[in-house]
Amino acid sequence: MTTTPSGAGDRLVQVGAIVFFVGALATLVTVAPLFLGTDPFPPVAYAVCMLMGVGFLIAGAGVVRSAWISSPKRAASRG
Repeated sequence: MTTTPSGAGDRLVQVGAIVFFVGALATLVTVAPLFLGTDPFPPVAYAVCMLMGVGFLIAGAGVVRSAWISSPKRAASRG
């Protein structure tokens, strides 16, 4: 069995998870006025919700990077 280099894409996955959860929290906050019957937040608050997708992409890039670094072809070429 081969071991993957520590931190190959781990940092990207961690950052992506944090950004995703910030976006998820923003989504919950911006949807709350719809259920509470209050005035909606300004459009910039809805833009912050897009961080969910950005975080997902960052974490996905980390997973792809980890898989690419630990691929058998790449490991064989390193010797």
